[in-house]
Amino acid sequence: MTSLNHRLDALSEDRLRGMRRGLEKESLRSQPDGKLALTPHPAALGSALTHPHITTDYSESQLELITGVHESVESCLDELTEVHQYTVRSLHNLPGRGGEEMMWASSMPCGLPTDETIPLGRYGSSNVGRAKSVYRMGLGHRYGRRMQTISGIHYNWSLPGVSSDEYFATIRNFRRHAFLLLTLFGASPAVCSSFVEGREHELQKLSERTLYMPHGTSLRMGRLGYQSEAQATLAVSYNGLEGYAASLHDALTRPWPAYEALGIRNPGGDYNQLATTLLQIENEFYGTIRPKRVIYPGERPLHALRERGVEYIEVRLMDLNPFEPIGIGASTLRFLDVFLLHCMLSDSPPDTPAEIRELAHNQHLTAARGREPGLNLMREGQSVPLMQWADEILSQLAPIAESLDLAHGGIDHANAVALAIAHLQSPELLPSARVLQAMHDHHDDSFVGFARAQSLLSHQHLLSLDWSSKQQARFEAMAAKSVEDQRAIEAADTMPFEIYRQEYVSPSRLGRPQTQATAVTA
Repeated sequence: MTSLNHRLDALSEDRLRGMRRGLEKESLRSQPDGKLALTPHPAALGSALTHPHITTDYSESQLELITGVHESVESCLDELTEVHQYTVRSLHNLPGRGGEEMMWASSMPCGLPTDETIPLGRYGSSNVGRAKSVYRMGLGHRYGRRMQTISGIHYNWSLPGVSSDEYFATIRNFRRHAFLLLTLFGASPAVCSSFVEGREHELQKLSERTLYMPHGTSLRMGRLGYQSEAQATLAVSYNGLEGYAASLHDALTRPWPAYEALGIRNPGGDYNQLATTLLQIENEFYGTIRPKRVIYPGERPLHALRERGVEYIEVRLMDLNPFEPIGIGASTLRFLDVFLLHCMLSDSPPDTPAEIRELAHNQHLTAARGREPGLNLMREGQSVPLMQWADEILSQLAPIAESLDLAHGGIDHANAVALAIAHLQSPELLPSARVLQAMHDHHDDSFVGFARAQSLLSHQHLLSLDWSSKQQARFEAMAAKSVEDQRAIEAADTMPFEIYRQEYVSPSRLGRPQTQATAVTA
């Protein structure tokens, strides 16, 4: 605690005000009846390949809305709200789609069709666009398409003057303490039974079409979510850029028998996947948090990290909050800012294979049973009550919140921490508990009934907000420019796709292990 306060005192108000953040928010498009919309990405939203703020994630039916980099929580949320407003207005005005589509308010998907019917994202005829679709085809073969329809919110965060080593120290502590975020903000304790049809699972039946975990927090981050037997063989260390890069390099170049058996192409010549290695590309590696770097056009992310170090970190475990019109609120972001600073300023010993196994155990346990009274997690080989460990962390956040409030004015960060403490002390106030209560009180224990109602509320709220002709024109111009940009990329392509694919996945593009740079200041 002393070293934490000492490091906090060394942070100037200018550096704290230099904190930057951005959001990426995924949402399925759903039909009015709560089933997946199987329609193409709406033309009014422009090109999913080149639009700076509106794209698709895994599926053609899965929107991803992206903000720029922001100095304040308010401006970040304002931009995300504005992108939502244009998006829902575009969905509202779609002709001939058999009823009004909505953005699904929950992380766990709406009613899904058969796995192979879920449409993959389409990005046009260019090599880069085709590669994105082939990558998604590979994910479908490897993990099933249903798993990929889970949605979440990613929080990109940086602080000026932070080295790669310091970012990795932050990541190690984040992984140790991620159970607290799952408990406080997990909002996916239930799911439509269509999601697990034909799969083994540990869920309990709540109603005819709804399965759940009574004390679950975030099924999205548990065994039902982004899990893979192949990736379970990866014990990626976060002790520094060099070791992390080596782990990723190995996974990107190591042949995997099941994927080799699948092959690059099927007998008809269509592509099955980009590569037969354990990971096709870097983004396939699932993690609760990632070190990131803005890449140059065509550059591999791992090469960028090796050459220029960590620029920011991407928090990947936040569920959509179905009670928030855009899936997340200001108090949550401010808590994340305090929490990430705590992770950065606290002592962060190196991780070990034993600790990495413990963290996976803690994540799965918290996701499935995080609100269970008396639940114990593992810490350094010892069993410790989740609530006791959570209290220890929360008790250390007050001075950090105070410093941020001094830098920005007001008491918003202190209030965000106080709210988190209040929710932990009254678990019925946690989003995961509120979801189950609302399902029970108003929707006959139906997950789809609840999520459909919240989606409609959010849709109507966003439509009701002020919207000017100037805003409409700006977004229409952005959409039109993105279409032109896609056409320009397609017109400039001369390389056959197979040559492009081979060059892109070539190990030489990842940076040479023998010339790895040491960690540099980002």
